[in-house]
Amino acid sequence: MKSFFDAVFFDMDGLLVDSEPEWLKSETEITAGYGYQWTSADQVACLGGPLSRVGQYMHDKCNQAKSPEYFTQTLVRVQAEKMRSHTPFMPGAFELVKELQANGVKTGLVSASPRIIVDAVLDNVGADLFPFTISSDDVQRTKPYPDAYLKAAELTASQISQCLVFEDSLTGVGAATSSGAWLIAVPHLVKVDESARVRVIKSLEQLNFEMLQKLHADFSTAI
Repeated sequence: MKSFFDAVFFDMDGLLVDSEPEWLKSETEITAGYGYQWTSADQVACLGGPLSRVGQYMHDKCNQAKSPEYFTQTLVRVQAEKMRSHTPFMPGAFELVKELQANGVKTGLVSASPRIIVDAVLDNVGADLFPFTISSDDVQRTKPYPDAYLKAAELTASQISQCLVFEDSLTGVGAATSSGAWLIAVPHLVKVDESARVRVIKSLEQLNFEMLQKLHADFSTAI
């Protein structure tokens, strides 16, 4: 029996980096220009993307003042500028990534954000933090479809059913669970239910390599 997961994949926004406050600022700034006051409920409704859905949502809330594509493209541009200058790690995220890598674990970054935003974040946190990154531009279907996680498993020569995913949004949770991976959810604005292949925690600070070894053993005997 294997003693650890084949690979571990991290979501980016709200999981690896604390970008949700910046998304909120971007969404608020853009919609304010069209007379709409963006609320926390709007942010929750759009959490996890995909950005085409967010653009459509903004289009609807702003009385169709501009096309959904316009809002999507504007949001990408504004958010990339913010991410390039301000991208703090979520508590415990950097330490967990480095500890896993130090123990020889394959890791990757899997995001529903477009490449321009992923690269903006990497400009800040370090382009060499992960061996590879997957953006929404790198797959035909982004989250909530499983394609990105299936691609990550392929890139690491791993079985997705033996991989672990970290996510924070319902969109990401859907992508991870439908891929067949194990999942640890770290939700902040939404509720995620536990199941045989899903665990929920409050912060990545709660975890380290040894604890994940024990969790792997628990997962292996749970089903």
